Amino acid sequence: MNINCKGKLINLATPKVMGILNVTPDSFFDGGKYKDETAILNQVETMLNHGATFIDIGGYSSRPNADAISEEEELNRVIPIIKLILKHFPDTLISIDTFRSEVAKQSIEAGSALVNDISAGKLDDNMLSTIGKLGVPYVMMHMKGNPETMQQQTQYDDLTKEVIAYFAERIAAAHQEKINDIIIDPGFGFAKTVDQNFELLNQLELLQLTDKPILAGVSRKSMIYKTLNSTSENALNGTTALHMVALQKGAKILRAHDVKEAMECVTLYNQLKSN
Repeated sequence: MNINCKGKLINLATPKVMGILNVTPDSFFDGGKYKDETAILNQVETMLNHGATFIDIGGYSSRPNADAISEEEELNRVIPIIKLILKHFPDTLISIDTFRSEVAKQSIEAGSALVNDISAGKLDDNMLSTIGKLGVPYVMMHMKGNPETMQQQTQYDDLTKEVIAYFAERIAAAHQEKINDIIIDPGFGFAKTVDQNFELLNQLELLQLTDKPILAGVSRKSMIYKTLNSTSENALNGTTALHMVALQKGAKILRAHDVKEAMECVTLYNQLKSN
């Protein structure tokens, strides 16, 4: 279960951690936290030292009811950050979190290694063909609608079955564009209620039917802090608990704000599995 990132094979048989770096002013947890070069580089260095395999950079907030921004603004946010990180940490495997093909293209040209698309190509008709031409790994997520409308689209007859069918269709479309390295993300919090998020997590192992590695993104999300009657700032312990569940149910990548704690979870999971 390898993916090719800039000529380097990453073996996902052992779970990996993707550290989150939002360079948006309005992300639900860390919006506006990394405003200057020093803060950005310190955070990247910390995540890399704690064991992150990937750094996921997002310039467009995908939280519910997030404000839309122009493609130009998104590019202005992410391209300088990609170049900055690679100047100081040239071996970093950067994931660009975008649903726009032009942002994906320019980010890969600037040195990013993979693309993380919340829409699986549904919000930009050129995304899949662009990824195929770039020849990079592609994370495709399940979502209905867009960040502005998704929370009004939580109706399912059979959630897990519909998510698997969605990925079957999206994977087939990606294969038509010669995309080889595909990772699937069930999209916790995207067009799903709190109860539906837990239903999907409880059945996460069924997504292995797609024969693609699974990325779990539950870090500090509302499914945790609403259940605990808390806040995203106080959701680290709950995040760690659900990270272990995700690993036991087949997740190969944990997308996390707190890399140290996520890596501890992976280490304990590996020890548990080896015995």
